[in-house]
Parts: sequence; structure tokens; C-alpha cells
Amino acid sequence: MKKEYVQVITTLASKEDADRLARHLVQQRLAGCVQVGGPITSFYQWQGKLEEDQEYQLQIKSRRDLYETLAEEIIKHHPYETPEILVLPIVTGSGDYLDWLDRELRESP
Repeated sequence: MKKEYVQVITTLASKEDADRLARHLVQQRLAGCVQVGGPITSFYQWQGKLEEDQEYQLQIKSRRDLYETLAEEIIKHHPYETPEILVLPIVTGSGDYLDWLDRELRESP
């Protein structure tokens, strides 16, 4: 069975929270790599009001079979009431990188 790799995206309001979540996901071996970028400016509607906030974006490299546990951990450790959690499939990539990523992730559930 071919392994499916994904990139999961979420955002947090502070660099400290973003770093803490990134570190946690890698330590739990739910992510092989997490890149923290920002600050970025996000515009969105929340409770009927237009919001503009500075946020930090996490790009989380993982496998599809770990997504449910990964999402649970994001929700558990995320300060937002409704955190952004988006999953993008990795269609293809460097064989060496994907082999490395797989070695860094926990076994399939």
C-alpha cells in the first residue's frame, strides 16, 4: 500500500504558541517537520465582525494515516475556539525527503 503524505496548515496568534505547538507535534512524532512562518496578516469574519490579526502559520509535514490523531492534538493544544486545520495532499516529492519524513513519524495506527 502506497503511503500518502500531507501538509497540514494551522495558524496561531503568538510566536510562542506556534513554537510550542510545533515542538509538541514533532516530539509526538505526528510531524516530521513543522515550519513556523510569520507574522502574517489574516482578514476574516468572526461572530459578524470583520477581523484583522497578526498570526503565525504552521506548515506541518505528516502522513494521511496520522491525520486524525494530529488534528486531535492541534485542537487539544490550540488556544482558538475554532482553529484552522487544513490538509493538503502531497502529490509527489523528493524520494529521499519522503523516506526521511517517514522515518521521523510514528508507526501507522
